[in-house]
Amino acid sequence: MATSTEDVDLTVFRYTGERILSSKKTPVQIYDFRNPVFLTEIELRQVRIRHEKFIHYLSARLSMYLGMDFGLKMSKLYTAPYLKFIESIPNPTYINLFKVEQMTGVGIIDTNPRLAMTIVNRMLGGQGHSIHEERYLTEIEMGLMDEIINIVLDEWTRQWEEVTEMDIAIVGNENNGRFLQTAPHDAIMLVVDMESTLGDCSAQMQLAVPYYMIEPIIREMQANSRKYSRVGTIERTASWLTGYDAIYVPIFAEWDAFSASVQDVLGLREGDIIQLPKNILKSTKLRCHNAIHFLGEVGVEQGKVAVKITEKVV
Repeated sequence: MATSTEDVDLTVFRYTGERILSSKKTPVQIYDFRNPVFLTEIELRQVRIRHEKFIHYLSARLSMYLGMDFGLKMSKLYTAPYLKFIESIPNPTYINLFKVEQMTGVGIIDTNPRLAMTIVNRMLGGQGHSIHEERYLTEIEMGLMDEIINIVLDEWTRQWEEVTEMDIAIVGNENNGRFLQTAPHDAIMLVVDMESTLGDCSAQMQLAVPYYMIEPIIREMQANSRKYSRVGTIERTASWLTGYDAIYVPIFAEWDAFSASVQDVLGLREGDIIQLPKNILKSTKLRCHNAIHFLGEVGVEQGKVAVKITEKVV
């Protein structure tokens, strides 16, 4: 619970020792320090949209590469401390470490071994049936899976190509997440959980990158958003065509003089005198196209009756 300076100042001791308590209630908010959020709601939505596109196109590319429908959908996008993420990786597993030359940090792709072996089976001409064996991948299987992971990384970088240039490469393989030390334990990871389906095999893939690795991309996205926002708020000025100059528009000067009954109006005759308010000349309305546009005052200018505009009606 946080206490403001105002609350501290209000909670004081008199010389008699009597405590004066603040009547103001301090709001208490729950905050999970183990899982802090570094992305704003707008930034997280932008990142989510890009990863949804990444998963959509990756599914199509892998389906073409394997000659068999490869289903992918995002099951979760979240942030987590590095240590918590590493502890959540099952064992055995198949892990690829990747590095972007222009960025600091190492990313992680975690693939369920059953899914990896089913993919390898398909690459070697098999039917792509699910393999239920729980074991580590062999060197040959890891070499074949690297081809798939390169496709994954290539498609991931495509989603950021208009933001920044990326040269990406696999820098290592692991089969157990317990011994990974690619980032500080308290580093925040952005994790994308993907549910993958190949034939009758359904398993999970994870792509995770440290926040400090993609922070330059986030800043660039923010700058682009502000730039487009400024462009979108430029005030448009009305253009004028000189062909309109010769068009005549009728303008009427009128007053709100008085009210009369229908009987009185019907009784009016030529020569009758109608009394008007004294200040009516200062309350003249100028009507154009059935709308009041200006207020003015009636007077005489160079021997002619004229109206001086005193106010514009918005």
